Amino acid sequence: MTPSPLPRRSPALILALAALALAGCASKSPTPARYDFGPLPEVAATPGTAAGAPPLAALVLADVSGPAALDSERMQYRLLYADAQQTRPYAYNHWSGTPLQLLTQRLRARVAQAGVKVLAPSDAGAAAGTTLLRIEVEEFTQTFSSASQSQGSIRLRASAFRNHQLLDQRTFARSSAAASADAGGGARALAEASDALSADLLAWLATLPAAAKR
Repeated sequence: MTPSPLPRRSPALILALAALALAGCASKSPTPARYDFGPLPEVAATPGTAAGAPPLAALVLADVSGPAALDSERMQYRLLYADAQQTRPYAYNHWSGTPLQLLTQRLRARVAQAGVKVLAPSDAGAAAGTTLLRIEVEEFTQTFSSASQSQGSIRLRASAFRNHQLLDQRTFARSSAAASADAGGGARALAEASDALSADLLAWLATLPAAAKR
């Protein structure tokens, strides 16, 4: 017995079905996005300083250092309610630079905003007696306490040197609640935490002994 011929489909129907199939595939792959800390917010005065006066005239701020995982543009998050010991990368979202680079840029911008001359260790203007600040990041991640609630958490250790001698060393930590449970919310929360840490560092620097005048 000869099988019945398959019904023919019109070219228009075939094109419509193909378009629907492509649309379905596109909807399954989110658009990749890159995040940074956004514009520098305006600050009227720095906590711990008198009338907004800079805590010191100049500061040598070395590049921020940290673990190898932060020397990557991947955005990391941690599910505290599932496996607190494991960090996971977002599949389609990345930083525009590594977290260490973004923190270095943000801290230098914040210090300069406070009226302090910011120098790099290689600058010729980094004269003897200028305070050197080294920062090592211990934590920089978005942590989820539940599927719908997260926060951006940063913890770092700051060491201040002058004339190759340690003046003081402290650990600072800040967390900021994320407005949304996604990469964008985490990026904004981490930017807010970094700005809060900048204020903490400036307030601490203001308590260090002044450099001896020549």
